[in-house]
Amino acid sequence: MDPISKLGSSFIAPLVQQAGFGMWLSGRTLALIPHCLKRRRSLLDQMYLTGFKSAHVVAFVAFFIGMIVALQIGLKLAQYGQQDSIGMLVAISMAREMGPFVTAVVLAASVSSAMAAELGTMKVQDELTALEVLSIDSVSYLVLPRVIALTLMAPILTAVADVVGILGGGVIAVTQLQVDFPAYLLSVDEVLRDPGLFGLPQDLYAGLIKSAVFGFTIAIVGCGSGMLAEKGASGVAQTTREAVRTSIILIILFNYFLSWALVA
Repeated sequence: MDPISKLGSSFIAPLVQQAGFGMWLSGRTLALIPHCLKRRRSLLDQMYLTGFKSAHVVAFVAFFIGMIVALQIGLKLAQYGQQDSIGMLVAISMAREMGPFVTAVVLAASVSSAMAAELGTMKVQDELTALEVLSIDSVSYLVLPRVIALTLMAPILTAVADVVGILGGGVIAVTQLQVDFPAYLLSVDEVLRDPGLFGLPQDLYAGLIKSAVFGFTIAIVGCGSGMLAEKGASGVAQTTREAVRTSIILIILFNYFLSWALVA
């Protein structure tokens, strides 16, 4: 086999297959949304697993991200005597970019990998085939609740990350930059006060829209990767790695295009 054929068989062909299956799974899931009430028990379970059980990790990471942003920007502002503006910059950074991005990366590492491992194990053990034999739609039964749950919970977790990150920035503003906490909160309020879509500030709703898209993408990648697993336990492990890697790559790509569309 010539080198070009080897490249196509080992890399390009699986990539095209995964992309095509992901697009089909996305369309199929969107078409089944009216049936989500039939899966409300499973939907609530998935919202608990993907949202509530991930909240502490998202909050912990966001708190230190807010501190890092405040420290790096604040020290530079202090050189010019503009450290009082630190609240405004931290709020914009967390609401626009860091809140949704940090939340999505945490969900990609924890939730997408779990979905890929769970559905991958079901695939290699022929449980998905058993559902087909029983005339049960595996997309409606397994994928739909997971996708809807993560799409709904990602914006909520992002809002938590925004608040906690801003509080983390406030700790640095008070302890390192000698900025009064009420003055810090006032600058945050000023930058997030102007109403935009649905009465929300543009920076805030842009981040929430991003997080909803990220949540949908992460769930589709995790479920799709699991449903394509093969070759036993080693195949499940490979599928889990691919789910996390693909999710993070798509998060970065979609983040750029959404930022251009929503904020630029």
